Amino acid sequence: MKLKQAITGAAALACVTAAHAQTAGTFYLTTGWFHLAPQSSSDPLEILSTGGTPVNQSVAGTSASADSSDTLGTSIGYFITDHIATEFEFGIPAKFDLQGSGTLAPYGTLGTVRQWSPALLFKWNFLSPQSKFRPYAGLGVTRVWFSDATITNGTFQANVLHGPTSVSTDRSWAPVFNLGFNYSFTDHWFAGVSISYIPLSVKANFTTQAQTPVGTLTVNSQAKIRLNPIVTYAKIGYRF
Repeated sequence: MKLKQAITGAAALACVTAAHAQTAGTFYLTTGWFHLAPQSSSDPLEILSTGGTPVNQSVAGTSASADSSDTLGTSIGYFITDHIATEFEFGIPAKFDLQGSGTLAPYGTLGTVRQWSPALLFKWNFLSPQSKFRPYAGLGVTRVWFSDATITNGTFQANVLHGPTSVSTDRSWAPVFNLGFNYSFTDHWFAGVSISYIPLSVKANFTTQAQTPVGTLTVNSQAKIRLNPIVTYAKIGYRF
């Protein structure tokens, strides 16, 4: 009888522990792999000014897109209630190759850039806290900026931009739409996969020291690129 009571008590304690593994007040950490797949397109390159004189002329047929990229990511989260969790996601900045398209397609890779996009999410976790499998839907916001933007194609730089060119980009906020699931192996360890969609556009600003018959002129140009990445995050996590 005592053995039966002990086993029953241990089982009840295990259930209580499991119940608290995904309940209000629980912190968790994850790490894993981000795959960023831009659904990209761009407006034509627009020459804004030449030697300080406004031009505002589009170069017809020019466009660019971004290749997919992978990077290491991590997140920290907290269950506000048994179903609502908030999570901060970030990772090593992903490096993208920018490909010419339209009339720029023959040039191939035009340049590279790194994307920073930490995100704050609020997630609704379905099913009960005791469930090993818990799908969720999330909504959040990300702050996006870029670094190390470089023109790497000398032929493109010479034939299209007509001289040494520096690149800068703007910073922007964007919404994050998120779906995923977690599966618990123990009270503490779990794994999961999520997919996010980020409607995102960025303006790339080019400053060129153009070589002309009358000397060097500063040419300012701009291109709007729509990235709209689909971001997959495969992760393993630990709850406290």
